[in-house]
Amino acid sequence: MNSAVSFKTPNGEELVLLSKQDYEDLVRQAELAEDLADAETVRVFHEKLARGEEELIPLEIVERLIDGENPIRVWREHRGLSAKKLAEIAGISAAYLSELETGKKEGSLSTFKSIATALRLDLDDLVRNETDSSARHP
Repeated sequence: MNSAVSFKTPNGEELVLLSKQDYEDLVRQAELAEDLADAETVRVFHEKLARGEEELIPLEIVERLIDGENPIRVWREHRGLSAKKLAEIAGISAAYLSELETGKKEGSLSTFKSIATALRLDLDDLVRNETDSSARHP
């Protein structure tokens, strides 16, 4: 790098004056650092995917969730479970699960935790954040 000139403005702000080449070199280094961080993130994801700790979600599933379909139903169908089987695994009745999927009942936190565990999901994957959904659907 060439030399940089440091100075203070009349209001006390410290500034540095760089040559255009030095500036472009710094920008290039910052971009390379960002690329390396992105590559590391991808590497870690692929390791987790290979260990079964992550999964690839088909576009159809993502679109259904974005469109506001009930996440329990979307994930249940994606996992290939009948409502009866999911209810059995989660320790609830099939009728109650149906009411949750249709929105007739809200369900308790413990129920959602049981369903999330049965579907191999984080609780956040089932519980809608109303501020997020209102931002998507004004």
